[in-house]
Amino acid sequence: MRKLRYTFLAVFLLTFSYTAIAASGSSYHERGPLPAAVTDSDYYDDGSPDPDKVELGKLLFFDKILSGNMNDSCATCHHVLTDTGDGLSLPVGEGGRGLGVTRDTGSGEDAIHERVPRNAQPIFNLGRKDFNFSFHDGRVEICPSEPSGFCSPAGDALPQGLDNILAAQAMFPVTSPAEMAGQDEENDQAKAAAANDLPGVWEIIAQKLREIPDYVDLFVAVYPDIHEAADITYVHAANAISAFETQAWRFDNSPFDRYLRGDKAAMSPSAKRGMRVFYGKGGCDECHSGKFQTDQGFHAIAMPQIGPGKGDSLPVYSDGHDDYGRERVTGNIEDRFKFRTPTLRNVALTAPYGHAGAYNTLEAVVRHNLDPLNSLYGYDQDQAVMPSRPDLNAQDFVVMDDPARVAAIAAANDLATVKLREKQFDDLIEFLHALTDPAAIDLRNDMPASVPSGLPLAE
Repeated sequence: MRKLRYTFLAVFLLTFSYTAIAASGSSYHERGPLPAAVTDSDYYDDGSPDPDKVELGKLLFFDKILSGNMNDSCATCHHVLTDTGDGLSLPVGEGGRGLGVTRDTGSGEDAIHERVPRNAQPIFNLGRKDFNFSFHDGRVEICPSEPSGFCSPAGDALPQGLDNILAAQAMFPVTSPAEMAGQDEENDQAKAAAANDLPGVWEIIAQKLREIPDYVDLFVAVYPDIHEAADITYVHAANAISAFETQAWRFDNSPFDRYLRGDKAAMSPSAKRGMRVFYGKGGCDECHSGKFQTDQGFHAIAMPQIGPGKGDSLPVYSDGHDDYGRERVTGNIEDRFKFRTPTLRNVALTAPYGHAGAYNTLEAVVRHNLDPLNSLYGYDQDQAVMPSRPDLNAQDFVVMDDPARVAAIAAANDLATVKLREKQFDDLIEFLHALTDPAAIDLRNDMPASVPSGLPLAE
């Protein structure tokens, strides 16, 4: 009888504990509470910028007039037909032809000089107020003590008047020879970029916009401080691009969002189990925390380095194929190989993954995060998605073919190995798919029919 009473007591206590945990909003396997639901107030302009400003930004985003050779646009590497990325491990920027995975490296004198060194990040939900960093290494950062309000590669040359960090980010791709400015002496924008004259680049672009009557009318209509063409600056253009990106690519109605707002049937049973793995045994939320699954921190996770790199090298090398990540910004060796935690919203749409796009599937990059060192040492180079050209191909895996460099990446790794059963892994993937807003699947309406410069939209 005593044994039976103890059995009943144990069942009662277990049932009571589980019921209490469920009532509190946390599931049995979670480390802590789920994030709060996203609201309008989380975004710049409460997620609804001035419609005229948004429309101007939309035209500028797709207009090749912003590039030095007028042959590519912001949309070239962040297109609506490729989920605001480009589908490639590393972008093919200035001089390339085509769109997404069909893009090639160009030909003759117009061929690209190098692949863009880092993966083109998707632009989903970047209009969030508390996103304090931009780019993989966080080289643009909100800094209230700076005259412009931002720390950036431009230093004191970054002009004042930028609305937010998304606008500050838009100041820089146009200054990159590989992305939009052009190479060497090909055009005035390229010359200014080669001389690191960033204000010169921005003034050249502004002058091109001033010479297009339709743009002048649009800028005058949107900005109270613009009365004539001469008043237009590239800061105005960057602010408009930011407004467009904030409004057009805000996506927070995924099954997970609806679940957080009280619709407990919004996610499948498998996705709910995967959520418990994400916030529990998987430990994913240690870095992918908050409303958009990012702590905005910088972490070394043994991610493979492919492509030309950012010019860094270990002491015994001089080829510059390494990419030290956050160390390039801070100068601290402790930040070597650390990169910013990306948001996971719409993550199922945004392959390839990693700062150099090393992993071509969601499953592959999740397996890497669960067992980073074995994944690094066993990296399959066939996962890289890059248009082939013999001279570029010869540079793509210089780091990964060198045991000493791979060992240096491994030594900096911060992630512990996590062992999941295959069923748990499958559920985790299902949860990551539940972070996709259905409205993000078809973005064709976000592309204009034409742009004021008259330049073609086709890539």
